[in-house]
This record gives sequence, structure tokens and C-alpha cells, in this order.
Amino acid sequence: MKRLVNPDDRQVSSLFLRRQGTDQELVSRVRRIIEQVRTGKDAALRNYTEEFDHVVVDTLLVESQEIAKSESLIDSDLKQAIKHAFTNILAFHRAQLSIEPDLEIERGLVCWRKKIPIRRVGLYIPGGSAPLFSTVLMLAIPAMVAGCEDIVLCTPPNKDGVIHPAILYCASLANISTIVKAGGAQAIAAMAYGTESISRVDKIFGPGNRYVTAAKQLVQSDSCAIDMPAGPSEVMILADCTSNAAFVAADMLSQSEHGPDSQAVLIVRDNDILQAQAFVDQVEKELVRQIRVLNRTACLQSSLDRSFSIIVGDTQRMVELSDEYAPEHLIIQTEDADDVGRLIRNAGSVFIGPWSPEAAGDYATGPNHTLPTSGWAVSYSGVSIESFMKHITFQKLDHDALQAIAPTVTTMARAESLDAHAQAVSIRLAEHTTEGLL
Repeated sequence: MKRLVNPDDRQVSSLFLRRQGTDQELVSRVRRIIEQVRTGKDAALRNYTEEFDHVVVDTLLVESQEIAKSESLIDSDLKQAIKHAFTNILAFHRAQLSIEPDLEIERGLVCWRKKIPIRRVGLYIPGGSAPLFSTVLMLAIPAMVAGCEDIVLCTPPNKDGVIHPAILYCASLANISTIVKAGGAQAIAAMAYGTESISRVDKIFGPGNRYVTAAKQLVQSDSCAIDMPAGPSEVMILADCTSNAAFVAADMLSQSEHGPDSQAVLIVRDNDILQAQAFVDQVEKELVRQIRVLNRTACLQSSLDRSFSIIVGDTQRMVELSDEYAPEHLIIQTEDADDVGRLIRNAGSVFIGPWSPEAAGDYATGPNHTLPTSGWAVSYSGVSIESFMKHITFQKLDHDALQAIAPTVTTMARAESLDAHAQAVSIRLAEHTTEGLL
């Protein structure tokens, strides 16, 4: 891994740059796919499934019998693990539900806000080299808790034209019955515009490759909302010389196996540079040792080639660098991890202390693992109940409240040359005065 000692801001800015320029050729290809699905609907979706997934599907929708059968196709240990994770994720997201009280701003002026679930949502679950059934739990559970009425789940079929039973089982736990055998940009298009088999949705959630990401960005500008910008997965680890080098290496590798373009960043804090260098040497030796017993070696090595370590002398600089990078996952393994955690401003999700691996959060601790990447944590949050809801504000004034606020409203309206706004207030008060005289 590349190693930097007390880098200046220019070096850091160059090193932390993850958002790449738009690949116009890829965007053009995705735009064509979207248009084909928008006009060709089911037929186009089947054609693309055959072209990209190399399988012919007779029916795009998974039948109810297949969903019901999925439970019997999963071994008991995995089933128990899924149920444990389901319970924790459900508890964490249920706790986010709240009813906001009505607020009397002034006497006779009452305002309130009502949470409304987004009625139709689409969940995208990647297939590829591994069935990400954990993402089903992370997206389906908050959608269910929020009260979304229509939930469509799209995921690519395997070479036999079927969906992995763990994905179907997780979907069934969240009462999702509309499951589509389709992946890639074509699945995003189908959810955004609808087909004969698939209802159009109002918001799309879920990670994916560059084609999926481009498709989400394109449909967002025209048809429906999306959860957040997405990019390759990443982890940053804050450590010091009291940290366990084996733990640090394991956390870096667990993130690196997400994909060859994933990134792991290690920041070591110590005012003794030689001591910090020795710690990074230990981590690198652990990486070499641990990678030998793992699969996906090529993927891991490619990711580590993109990864790097930074040595700094104090906590302030460490936190500054962390907040500038704004990692998807932030693991704090320093001796004062709780104190450092309280200083963090930009991160998707934070893992405090040596016994809090990011892998636990990926599956079963409760918080959502669908998080902003590529530095978007400076302005985006991870998926939550709020992601599946919208808010409507209400306001109610009686006559006295309107009379009290009228001078403020009319003065401001006339200053903006919006006389009709002022008239909408004054005409009410004049009417009431006339009625009183009569």
C-alpha cells in the first residue's frame, strides 16, 4: 500500500479524490437501455436478461410457490442467522418511528407535520458473484416499517433462471411478494417507467454496478427519486499503536472483498513517526498473512492496490482527514475511540472500539448498511425510515392569529411586489370587519 507521513492538504485532496468524470459512452449505452425498456416493456426486459445474464426467463415475476418453497431450501443455521439479523434490524428501524406534536407558534396559529410513507418503492438487489440477501433485509425492513404499500424487488436470476432462495426468504419475511427476475440498468428502467408486469415506482433504492448507478441517476432526472448517489464501497480505519494490527488488517480485507474498486484507508495517529511506521508494517504483514487463506484473492489485491495509509501526529489532524474523506464506513480503534467518535462529523456509519467490526454492521447489528459513498457522507445520510417517507406540513390560523401576523405578511409581500399575496390576507380581514358591522 502507498504510505504517506503528515501529508499536506494538496496531497490529501489528490489522494481522497474518488468521484470520477462522467463516462459518456457508458451513459449513452445506459440511456439506450432505458429507452428500450420504457417503450418495449416486458419484451425488452426479457431480451436484455438473455443478453446480459445469459438466461431465458419465461416469466419475469417469481411465483408465490417459489417464494414459499425458499424456506425449505435454506439450511437451519443460515435461517437462524437471518432471523437474528431481521430482529435486530427491525428493532433499530422501528425505534425511528415517531409522532411529532402539534406546535402553537403563536396564539391561534398551530402548525404540524405529518409523515406519509412513499406508496410505491423499488428495491434493487445486486446478483453478480454473490447473492446479497443481507441488502434485502436492509431495504425491505424499513420499507415495511414505514408502511409503503407497493414494494417491487428486482434482482438478476442465476444461469438457471432462478433467484437465490436466501433472497426470496428474506423478502418473504418482509412480506414482499412482487419479485422480478431482472438486473442491471434494465431493471432500474422497468421500475422507473413500469412494464406490463411491473408497476412504476416513485423511488428506487439499492446499490449496484456502474450501469445501475448511471441508470438511477438518469431516471432520477426524469421519472422517480433515488436513495442517494453511489460508488465503490469503502472503509476508513482510525488507529494508534495500541490498536490490534490483526484486527485492522482483517477490517481492511473485509471491505476490500466487496469489489476490485473498493478502497480501504488506514490513518495511524502517533507523534513518534518511527513507532507509527512500525505499526503500519505490522498491518501490512497481517494483510499478507491473512489474504493467503481467503478466496477472491484477485479482487482483494486489486482493492488493496487502491488503498493507502497515512501517519499523523495528533487527534485533530486525524479527525480533519476523516471528515474530509467522509467515509462510507468509519472504524475507530484508537485507545480513546469513544472520545474520537464524538468529534466525527462526516461518515455513513461509525464503528467504535476493537470489538465493533464493520462486518457486524453489514449484517446484523441493526443500523442500515446502505450508506453514502465517494465522499457523499458530507451531505447524505444512510438509508433509514425517513428515506421511505415524505413529510407534509399543515398550518391553521384563527381570525385573531391572522390579524396578528397580517402586518408582517403584507409588508413583506408588498416589498417583493407581490400585491396579490398581501390582498389574500387583507381581503379576509376586511370581510370579517364588514361582517361585524352588519
